[in-house]
Amino acid sequence: MEYLDFELPIKDLEEQLEKCTLIGEESDVDVSQTCKKLEKKLAQTKKDIYKNLTAWQRVQLSRHPNRPYTLDYINAICGNTFLELHGDRNVKDDKAMIGGLGKIGDQSYMFVGQQKGFNTKTRQYRNFGMANPEGYRKALRLMKSAEKFGVPVVTVIDTPGAYPGLEAEERGQGEAIARNILEMTRLKVPIIVVIIGEGASGGALGIGVGDKVLMLENTWYSVISPESCSSILWRSWEFKEQAAEALKLTATDMKKQKLIDEIVREPVGGAHSNREETFTIVKNAIEEAYSEFKNLSPEELVEKRMNKYSEMGVFKG
Repeated sequence: MEYLDFELPIKDLEEQLEKCTLIGEESDVDVSQTCKKLEKKLAQTKKDIYKNLTAWQRVQLSRHPNRPYTLDYINAICGNTFLELHGDRNVKDDKAMIGGLGKIGDQSYMFVGQQKGFNTKTRQYRNFGMANPEGYRKALRLMKSAEKFGVPVVTVIDTPGAYPGLEAEERGQGEAIARNILEMTRLKVPIIVVIIGEGASGGALGIGVGDKVLMLENTWYSVISPESCSSILWRSWEFKEQAAEALKLTATDMKKQKLIDEIVREPVGGAHSNREETFTIVKNAIEEAYSEFKNLSPEELVEKRMNKYSEMGVFKG
């Protein structure tokens, strides 16, 4: 188990509890009362730490190396019903963007999302979750297929941004993202968006237009990362904490600004602390969101979605 800086008090208490339990098992000394006190203190410490997280601490949690990624969610939610589909039918198959058909209960969904790697080799293979234009074109191809067969779409966002390389720009990165945004606004099937980690810039927006946008508690959604913002404004990464606060990128901030629809609560300690519970919570949130839109006609669905995004950023004096 890896611990972040602000989680060190939890680490200390967990080690003390482990030692206390070990003493009880290996000797005749009754340590049950001490263990109970430590358990109580540990629970309270966790509650206090995770209840008062700063914006930067939530950014750190969203990048936790043990945090589940897109394929973890899809495989857990769909089981063996998930069938991955490949390629954009133009350039190649982008490994940073995955997608395919899967079932939750008796209902089929088209899943699309960015996939990060869990070690050095897979991170390089997945290009750190940064999709190229062909990734966004693959996503659009799959969403159009879903529309053709009346299958609802679930997009899963977890990316530090679209790939900024020269070859990506040459193949039309900006156009691919803009095309996706346009096409998603008028897609005739329900779209449910789930932000499970980092939601950075156009890389996230390229699959981020939906009837219902769900955001996990310890994630972030912004036009720029705190580090990049800090390096532009202060010429240094040292002010990333201030930048994170100023960007208003947390789930609470996003909900307040009406840029997302719902915050999905995580287990105490973050999604990685209890993966199974997190998967169940997300699965239930997707089913609940779909139930809101499944009876709407395609015309009503598109009109509602258009109105939702047209009202964003409009303030009455």
